[in-house]
Amino acid sequence: MSFTLATWNINSVRLREEIVLRLMREEAPDVLCLQECKSPVDKIPMEGFQALGYTHMVARGQKGYNGVAIFSKIPMEETAAYDYADLGHARHIAGKLANGVTIHNFYVPAGGDKPDQEINEKFGQKLDYLRDMQAGFEVDKPVRAILVGDLNIAPLENDVWDHKKLLKVVSHTPVEVAALAAVQAAGDWVDVTRADVPEGKLYSWWSYRSPDWETADKGRRLDHVWATPDIAGSASGSRVVRDVRGWEKPSDHAPVFATFDV
Repeated sequence: MSFTLATWNINSVRLREEIVLRLMREEAPDVLCLQECKSPVDKIPMEGFQALGYTHMVARGQKGYNGVAIFSKIPMEETAAYDYADLGHARHIAGKLANGVTIHNFYVPAGGDKPDQEINEKFGQKLDYLRDMQAGFEVDKPVRAILVGDLNIAPLENDVWDHKKLLKVVSHTPVEVAALAAVQAAGDWVDVTRADVPEGKLYSWWSYRSPDWETADKGRRLDHVWATPDIAGSASGSRVVRDVRGWEKPSDHAPVFATFDV
């Protein structure tokens, strides 16, 4: 069974319903994982999504912030929704597809502005969240699984526009990169995107603060697609649909795609 998956931090699914519908029409992934939906589940605008064939959904929502959802054309059932670090936030949802593949959709805390948990509570929460993810995968080793989402860390030098300048900027600090690497190792996760696109700069996020984002191109790869070793070899076609960042009323993230044949 072959299916295409996309992950996208939408920054409000209701505010940006039209561009979600556009992506569904133009790119038509079989599974679409959204983060930062900023909506209670019952307020997610499902009617238009269902009309395009996305008849299955698992989600966790919150009014005004956080929120994760998986929309699928393939039958899917909810399997988990973890509250790592006991934050009370809607940051994880997992669903199992009819082919037995489990998809974990994460929205890791951004971590605030200062990379110092002594003065910045949000940075501490981010590190706690990552430690709990690591512990969870150590206890319950994933199999036939895909992990996607806005992990809010750009781990590699080529995942940021300037490695040296961003070493002290939240999302690329050594402590965050090490914490994410520990999560990845705990689940034996394979970075599918970089397995497919091992060389060159690759970004999925560009700040709203840069009005000329495309020309300046000061991006970071914060959005990821991972898979367990038993299915990672079946992945292909990884890409960031960069043009979406330039659509009307865009998110500051672009969707990341991969195709699996399992």
